[in-house]
Amino acid sequence: MMQAGKPEILAPAGDAQSFLAALSAGADAIYVGLKHFSARMLAKNFSTSDLAALAELARGRGVKTYVALNTLIKPDELDRVGRLMARLAKNVGPDAIIMQDPAVFELARQAGFEGELHVSTLANVSHQSQLAVMQKLGAHRVVLPRELSVDEIREMAAACPEGLSLETFVHGALCHNVSGRCYWSSFLGGKSGLRGRCVQPCRRVYEHKGKPGRFFSCLDLSLDVLCKALLTIPEVSAWKIEGRKKGPHYVYYTVSAYKTLRDNPEDSKAKKAAVEYLEQALGRPGVNYNFLPQRPKNPVDHRNRTGSGLVAGKLGRAGGGGHHISARVDLIPGDLLRVGYEDDEWHKIVRVSRAVPKGGRLSVKFERGGRPESGAQVFLIDRREPDMVKRIGVLEKELEAIPRKEGSRPEFKARLPKSLPRRRRSESRIVDVWRHPHLRDVRGTIGVWISTNRAHNLPMNRARSVWWWTPPVIWPDEESEFQRLVDLIIKRGGVNFILNAPWQIGMFPKRKKLNLWAGPFCNISNALAMSALKRLGFNGVVASPELSGGDMAALGRQSPLSVGAVIKGFWPLGVSRMVSPEVKTCTPLVSPKGEACWAVRYDQNYYIYPNWRVDLFNMRGDMVRAGYELFVSLREPLPKTVPEKDRDCVFNWKVGLL
Repeated sequence: MMQAGKPEILAPAGDAQSFLAALSAGADAIYVGLKHFSARMLAKNFSTSDLAALAELARGRGVKTYVALNTLIKPDELDRVGRLMARLAKNVGPDAIIMQDPAVFELARQAGFEGELHVSTLANVSHQSQLAVMQKLGAHRVVLPRELSVDEIREMAAACPEGLSLETFVHGALCHNVSGRCYWSSFLGGKSGLRGRCVQPCRRVYEHKGKPGRFFSCLDLSLDVLCKALLTIPEVSAWKIEGRKKGPHYVYYTVSAYKTLRDNPEDSKAKKAAVEYLEQALGRPGVNYNFLPQRPKNPVDHRNRTGSGLVAGKLGRAGGGGHHISARVDLIPGDLLRVGYEDDEWHKIVRVSRAVPKGGRLSVKFERGGRPESGAQVFLIDRREPDMVKRIGVLEKELEAIPRKEGSRPEFKARLPKSLPRRRRSESRIVDVWRHPHLRDVRGTIGVWISTNRAHNLPMNRARSVWWWTPPVIWPDEESEFQRLVDLIIKRGGVNFILNAPWQIGMFPKRKKLNLWAGPFCNISNALAMSALKRLGFNGVVASPELSGGDMAALGRQSPLSVGAVIKGFWPLGVSRMVSPEVKTCTPLVSPKGEACWAVRYDQNYYIYPNWRVDLFNMRGDMVRAGYELFVSLREPLPKTVPEKDRDCVFNWKVGLL
């Protein structure tokens, strides 16, 4: 049980063994995903019947269970998500649901869920004024972005309203792009990170300035002994460990490490023990990223290949064309090894069947046609140590003694808000959105990105007619500057604003005379999410561009707000707070599949753009008939050094969103 006044150690679990490992290591709370609507769909995840028994076992030890329903929800999925929440409420009784889609606030109420609602990092609550908005919607906790420094976490904590708490990541995998602001996998084939199906194209080799490198592949986050600084921030109620795709060994050792660091912050022996635990956790090499503002660490190491797991040996050639593993650590029966890196076509997973001492050899066979590299690294990626297995075994017996209840399957039909009448074609308009327009050459309705670095170029003399666009991410140390610009634009007569995080509405306390829309980066994809935004004061929504044509049409017909869509222009693969120091902005990076992109910086964010445009202009008629009235053309300038690819691109309009 968590000690009063200390942050809880929040452990990941992708299967029952990892759940039990978290319990045996002393976690205070465990977060899991179900078979559907989880942002880690590649983990094994849980059925509600299996989870009910595990949650009961955890409750008996004073340990909380949180369930992640943290995906983007499509228009036809509201009933399914609601049924799932009703089943959770009745059969499992989790302490909290982790969510990113605003629809969950309403679905939770309709489904009778009475636990807490924790806002996922995928929702991107990244600056201070957003916190009060989250509490107004019904949030109990906000999971902060991994990109924040400890000073920025303190700023967020100072703005945290009473009754709302914060959660920070202390360990686990890092993505190159900001969570909830990555469309890379979706753009290249419909497998969206917002749906838990990312195929990690950022981990690929790219060629840049004639040199190959993994320019977007990150090391892991590991705060280790630095997490002591978080103990001085009482609003931080949880230290989160990422890793629902990891095995029980990883879970056991990371939980043990951070529990030790939390409970013994001044004990040098305890710190040493915790670091040793983390060395055994079998993750990628760790980095503290931006946590120390005076010494930030770029997590991209493009010179070296990085793979999860402890380096346990090398691959060598044996007689007769065979291969063997030369062990550099003791191997025990049951160890799981990966020979090579995940993106090597020939890589192989090997389960150790006998004890192999350090310096010993283990034979390994490859399928015919495979061409493994002699000298390739071998990684220990999972282990079943006898002591840990024994501890888990005790819990397994207790779990077996818990009677399995036949869970009920409650009926559920989502109550949708009243939709608006469809617009006539004559009422629709196209808005060209510019970074820095030359107004003499611009005709018609325009949109302009608000930028603190380019504030002197903003067309304040046309403030009333411009549609003003906020960035998809604003960081704590930028908020005051953006607030000043927003106030100045309103003072000059500005009324039309597209906010690219819904929670940015906290920057607009006086809204009655303003026309506020949620932008495409808000990832809005269903009518109940729109209903939540309507309560906040929004007048319209630009739909998530990830949706298929069918989903777009359904959204337009169901919408309780005015609705728009991005129909043309360069759409970013993602938005990041950093790039590799080796990457030159506005210069192409090309993957082995011929996919080219470039990075460009605006304010504190880097945007990664592909060199081909989205073009849904011919689908505009279908959208008008479905009720769409605002159509956006993104006028992102193409660098002179980047050749534009002539490619028919309709995003997921035809292939659908998985």
